[in-house]
Amino acid sequence: MTETTATPDERRNVFVLGMTELQRKELECIRGAERFTFHSLLDFDTLVRDTNYDFDDLLDQARAQLDEFPGSVDAIVCHWDFPSSVLAPILADEHGIPSPSVTSVLKCEHKYWSRLEQLASVPEVVPGFSTFDPFSDDALEQIDLPFPFWVKPVKAHSSNLGFEIHDAEEFADALEKIRAEITDIGDAFNQVLHRVDLPPELSEASGNNCLAEGIISGIQAAPEGVMSQGKFSVHGVVDMYKDGDGHSIQRLDYPAATVPPDVQQRMIDTAERFLRHVGYDNGAFNVEYMWDRENDHLWLIEVNTRISQSHSELFLMTDGTSNHEVAIDVALGEPPVMPRGEGRYAVASQCHIFHDADGIVRRIPGEEDLAALERAFPESHASFMIAPGDRLSELPHQDSYRYTLGSVYLGADDREELEERYRQALELLPFEFEPAP
Repeated sequence: MTETTATPDERRNVFVLGMTELQRKELECIRGAERFTFHSLLDFDTLVRDTNYDFDDLLDQARAQLDEFPGSVDAIVCHWDFPSSVLAPILADEHGIPSPSVTSVLKCEHKYWSRLEQLASVPEVVPGFSTFDPFSDDALEQIDLPFPFWVKPVKAHSSNLGFEIHDAEEFADALEKIRAEITDIGDAFNQVLHRVDLPPELSEASGNNCLAEGIISGIQAAPEGVMSQGKFSVHGVVDMYKDGDGHSIQRLDYPAATVPPDVQQRMIDTAERFLRHVGYDNGAFNVEYMWDRENDHLWLIEVNTRISQSHSELFLMTDGTSNHEVAIDVALGEPPVMPRGEGRYAVASQCHIFHDADGIVRRIPGEEDLAALERAFPESHASFMIAPGDRLSELPHQDSYRYTLGSVYLGADDREELEERYRQALELLPFEFEPAP
């Protein structure tokens, strides 16, 4: 972006779905931030924390907010999963703002539809998969895969309602949990599916269906980039470290170092082939892969149609600006450009803070704890998903195997220092729980 001075009346209005205070600070650090005024479109609780919502209702609320705004609506930016990821292209199209088509977004975000499109365009990176109706009495018979396999809804947040299944008993246990919660998002997702023409393979499918996939293993990484006016570009590749059990993402490090450059390029090339195949344009993306180093085989995990809010601080610490910058460029129809290596640190990480057992939150780190963290590690900070009084098992959008309390963002000169800072940061951030009844 070209840096210019703008008066309040000349600033472009950028609407960010569910903007948090942290994201506002990140936005204010992009180059040329003085050109813009940033507004939250709806709020974080409505779009992210709440799980019981009506999609059409949210769309009407967002439309009303934009219609009542006295100025111009120049850009709409999204960095959250559904429903934000689908609200954004609908609203952008209504305001003449460059954005992907809703159909191309769904071909990425509907996990079964996406697998069908991947099979047609990049079959070499697609694991075995089947779809099934979790409410059917013969759900297990609908899965044409041997044990073990992974099951998950066709639309869910992160690894919520995702289970590794080794036998019929585990499958029955997983079905009980899936049936109890899948409609929270699935019913709203159905409202979106009714807006587009579905292929014959999905004509009988529902937003409350599930996907079963063969187990894949390896080193996980994700290129992030944009497609803008037909031009594909990647501004970074992020390492995704799993915990010891291999079920939850423990750390995101940027820039990636666990995967060789030639494998990173294969990830990037495969992502471009797929996105062009589904007609995705004028939007941001990040694509998650697993690399089986022993067999030199690449597996595609999923395609996300947005910049990742988890990556924003990482780019800011290492490259000197948030990834919001390219998302705004695309929405304004300007050539997207990200700097490289202009930040304070050589490497940065988002490190998750976990708790393995259910419990009632009694204490989370306070202002003094956070101040001590920043004194120890300049530019670091932590954010939490919990508050005193919360019961962990009742929190929305949690992984199926452990509870995420929050994240700490850290920068360092190398990875060894980064890992040591992560260990020290956990010691500086005290939590207290009592057993759940």
